[in-house]
Amino acid sequence: MNFKKTTIVLAHAFVGWMLCAATMGIGMAVTTLDNTLVIHAIGAPIFFAIVSLVYFRKFNFTTPLQTAVIFIAFVIAMDFFVVALLINRSFEMFTSLLGTWIPFALIFMSTYLTGLWVTQKKD
Repeated sequence: MNFKKTTIVLAHAFVGWMLCAATMGIGMAVTTLDNTLVIHAIGAPIFFAIVSLVYFRKFNFTTPLQTAVIFIAFVIAMDFFVVALLINRSFEMFTSLLGTWIPFALIFMSTYLTGLWVTQKKD
């Protein structure tokens, strides 16, 4: 993959991550942390399914598995470096099943399954 294609894949991952970040930010401003985590766990796979749908229909540079790995690696890296290190100054978020690990798994699965669905429809 060249620089342009890599940038496009990462830009899609960034959009999905920003939607999740906005959900967390708005949620924590208007409701409890527990409610926000539930909303995020529901929203994250939906956001990434939509972002993946756009990516696979318009670009489709990577396989569904590669895309799911790239997207989740990007999300984990951003959560680690931006959220945990810079914003929270704590790694406590990684101890929460509902706060991180369930959304990570759902993001991976929604991206992968959306990719399979779109690429199989093209055949």
